[in-house]
Amino acid sequence: MASRGRTSRGKSAAKGKATGRPAKGGGRQSNSSRKNGAKSSEPVHEEGKRRQSGVSIPGRLTAPVLVLNLNYVPVNVCTVRRAIVLVAKGKAELLEQRSDEARVRTYSTYLDAPSIIRLVYLVKRPFAPRRLSKKEVFLRDHYTCQYCGMRSQHLTLDHVVPRRQHGPHTWDNVVAACGRCNLDKAGRTPEEANMKLRKEPTAPQPNPYRILENRTILKEWQQYIPWQANGRRRDEEPAALALAD
Repeated sequence: MASRGRTSRGKSAAKGKATGRPAKGGGRQSNSSRKNGAKSSEPVHEEGKRRQSGVSIPGRLTAPVLVLNLNYVPVNVCTVRRAIVLVAKGKAELLEQRSDEARVRTYSTYLDAPSIIRLVYLVKRPFAPRRLSKKEVFLRDHYTCQYCGMRSQHLTLDHVVPRRQHGPHTWDNVVAACGRCNLDKAGRTPEEANMKLRKEPTAPQPNPYRILENRTILKEWQQYIPWQANGRRRDEEPAALALAD
């Protein structure tokens, strides 16, 4: 049995040499190595080809798009996918494209990814009163201690009339305070602690720009945002300070 196997192997090898064709095992190995080599080289140039042809990068459809009302007031921030649908249905018009020249691939063509769209009709949105919370109090007080005037991202919530003296948890009795002032005031009123408030706390007015809170302002958005159009830079102030009243 062993001699037959050796003979058959020898015959196949000799036949391959005579015909100039590689043996079956060698041919499969060379083909697989060629395929592996081709696959390994594809990812290297795939990203470069996409950028050159303008094909959209994965996740581009979820990029933010600023939605303006008919009067050019920001009303929402949607995704690129939603913006394309609104423009295609005639409910909005394209004002600005993304500055990174990203494109979205459809079934038959490529579309420029929008960055700003404007509704073709006026949307009347009632502004609901703000819910009292630590974050909203910090926004109202511009992240500034209402006793010493220090601006910081690390503040505490202080009741002007302490809770131990039955002070209510309302807008006109809650202010932002640094840790040191809050500790010095303790359970006393400002008069008892010989401390003075910078301004009387009141309920904040509705702010139509709250939708931009804690969002990155893109370059093409700046001309439609008041505090950007006035020449002030957003990074000069703590996060979300410009959104406060």
